[in-house]
Amino acid sequence: MFKSLTLGLALVGSLASAQPVEPITPVPFTAVRIEDAFWTPRLDTNREVTVWYDFKQCEETGRIRNFEVAGGLVEGEFEGIFYNDSDVYKVIEGAAYSLATSPDPTLDAYLDGLIAKIGAAQEPDGYLYTQRTIQGEAITAKNAGKTRWSYLAHSHELYNAGHLYEAAVAHFQATGKRTLLDIAVKNADLLCTVFGPGEGQLKDVPGHEEIEIGLVKLAGATGKKEYTELARFFIDMRGRSDLREVYGEYAQDHIPVIEQTEPVGHAVRAGYLYAGMADVAAATGAPGYTEALDRIWEHLVGRRMYLTGGIGAHRHTEGFGADYDLPNADAYNETCAAVASMLWSHRMFLLHGDSKYMDIFERTLYNGFLPGVSMSGDRFFYPNPLAADGVTAFNHGSVGRAPWFGTSCCPVNVVRVLPSLPGYVYAVRGDDIYVNLFVGGGVQLAAPAGAVVLRQETDYPWDGVVRLTVSPDSARRFALRLRIPGWAQGRPFPSDLYGYLDGEGPACTITVNGRSEPARNEQGYAVLEREWRPGDVVELTLPMRVNWVRGNEAIVQDRGRTAVERGPLVYCFEGVDNIADLDNLVVEPGSDAAFSFHPDLLGGVGVVDIDAAVVRKTEGEAGSSKKIQARAVPYYAWAHREVGPMAVWVAASPDIVPVEPRPTLASRAEVSASHCWRGDSLAAVNDLRGPASSADESIPRLTWWDHRGTAEWVALSWDGAREVSGVRVYFFDDTGKGQCRVPASWRVVYRDGGGWKPVEAGGGYVVRKDGYSEVRFSPVKTDSVRVEVELQEGYSGGVLEFGVE
Repeated sequence: MFKSLTLGLALVGSLASAQPVEPITPVPFTAVRIEDAFWTPRLDTNREVTVWYDFKQCEETGRIRNFEVAGGLVEGEFEGIFYNDSDVYKVIEGAAYSLATSPDPTLDAYLDGLIAKIGAAQEPDGYLYTQRTIQGEAITAKNAGKTRWSYLAHSHELYNAGHLYEAAVAHFQATGKRTLLDIAVKNADLLCTVFGPGEGQLKDVPGHEEIEIGLVKLAGATGKKEYTELARFFIDMRGRSDLREVYGEYAQDHIPVIEQTEPVGHAVRAGYLYAGMADVAAATGAPGYTEALDRIWEHLVGRRMYLTGGIGAHRHTEGFGADYDLPNADAYNETCAAVASMLWSHRMFLLHGDSKYMDIFERTLYNGFLPGVSMSGDRFFYPNPLAADGVTAFNHGSVGRAPWFGTSCCPVNVVRVLPSLPGYVYAVRGDDIYVNLFVGGGVQLAAPAGAVVLRQETDYPWDGVVRLTVSPDSARRFALRLRIPGWAQGRPFPSDLYGYLDGEGPACTITVNGRSEPARNEQGYAVLEREWRPGDVVELTLPMRVNWVRGNEAIVQDRGRTAVERGPLVYCFEGVDNIADLDNLVVEPGSDAAFSFHPDLLGGVGVVDIDAAVVRKTEGEAGSSKKIQARAVPYYAWAHREVGPMAVWVAASPDIVPVEPRPTLASRAEVSASHCWRGDSLAAVNDLRGPASSADESIPRLTWWDHRGTAEWVALSWDGAREVSGVRVYFFDDTGKGQCRVPASWRVVYRDGGGWKPVEAGGGYVVRKDGYSEVRFSPVKTDSVRVEVELQEGYSGGVLEFGVE
């Protein structure tokens, strides 16, 4: 709660349960100007670098050429993946947002040419899906389906269309041109004849949601209500096993949406569905939608969301795990999922007017989304783990940010979300004005009672002082609603999933023209309702201190650990500033901590220096502790100086520092293998980290994915001959989640001169799951021992740990 009559902020009532009597409307991005020390450089980089970089990648990978081939403009074959059309649409959307705020004739002309290619690729009836147009009945991608709409579970035909519609509306709003909008309308009109409740119409849904959002946007731009009705049809058909073959929990298609109670399946699909449901609920008042969304959102922020706002813990499904299952190093947290979550939370605010939704939006913006793109604008994270060892290639083959991906939904989502930021800063309800994000710049509002100009000045997120100059065209009464973030009230989350160990801090303060101003609390907003005159100045001060975060005890991975926040930012510890093995870093909550801003570091960044200790424990030996000053940097800025270890959650006491096993013959060896999946690590097999089971995803691993049913091997080698008489291997098996299994068979060979010989094994080879597969043999002297496996037919496999005696 706000503190009454403290430091200038007085609250004269609470209406936390009040519901908006009029719809809340976001102020369009075209009306907002960003002039902000933090965000302007990022938006400039997006416009000057990322837009053109993404277009260049789309050209070089055949994404744009596919439209030319489909349109008969050039000869050629289809290149890439069937959903690549959507990447081009997303970059166009981002380019359009940039054009609206920063006119660029070169970019404008480029879009005109590109849109002409898309128009050429559209079939006469409006169908637009380049792979099918190019290949026809000879279409090669199984997941595309042999005929139109025949495999919607995976074809992305409707997903692509949704992104087309969003791009078309953005381009129309930015330029006034109808070229892309007409293409989108022609496609949507086709869909309205193909899908629906009528006789002869298809009763099916997209496996990957997104079109629902696009259809409602297109309806808003054209006034054609049938598009919103089609979006509602797609939503209402989900889970209707009595009418169609459903696609299961992975696609949120297991039960009707109004009966759903928790976020499930693929996180991006889920977030897009929930955002689309909120759009349809706002437009139609569809019964049951809002109640279902409330249940699902509360479940998400109460049990399945990371401190960063990231969602989707499991990389094998890119989706949600069980309640409180939030691993750190293995966290997936796809950048696209952060985007979907932001879209959903903003729409929940528009439905309810509660600040908690914008609290989660802001948390995700700074900590779940922003890490996904480098400050240079041309390197990207797909997953966003909360811990990294600096060795494991968690980012689809890269240890750090990557220049592009085969599936590049994340880079092209980044390019459209950043320039749309102005559209999330303000909202209006009647004459009331909501200030949702603290971003320097200005806005011109056309309220029913007259125009209002707001100018915002702030050094947020480094400083909590926000100065607002309010200038109505004439003196009049209205309400200014300032979001008071939960973190400023001692509540980092609108649930008990995370909390501050030091509780509530100093109260925020509000003054108007230098004087304390009474404010009432409505749904987390400080409401200043008064007669405003041109040039009135509001100053909001949000106390920024270093906060020590604890996780709910049900989150096993965070027990005994702490994280650091300041303002809206989650901080992390990097090896480059601290020590190589962050498992040995102990940061006790309440330790002396000092914040300082460094203009020459990481583009200008605030760091937190903390009194800490390095604690080492070795099996059978006395432990040691050394005092150090640890440094934490904002999580969004990690992996910019060097690729190395990183951790958000660190030990809060020496008790949970792991005991390091004594070095072994295996741990001193060099590891090689026939193949190692790009997201795995050779070093995993001899890191002395004992697995809890064959499906243990909390520790690094080596897998031979995506080799299936093949002969593979992994070897340990030394710089000289060693005597070896036994081998034990802990095989990886993710039955129920993925396609790795324990091998069909295995054996041990050793290097003898220039060749390999099998050991003389006593008792034969037994393959074990959830335990070590072991073999003893007559001692051999060798500089390398190799485990050779035959993978099960149709399956891959891997190794969690490899030991020798």
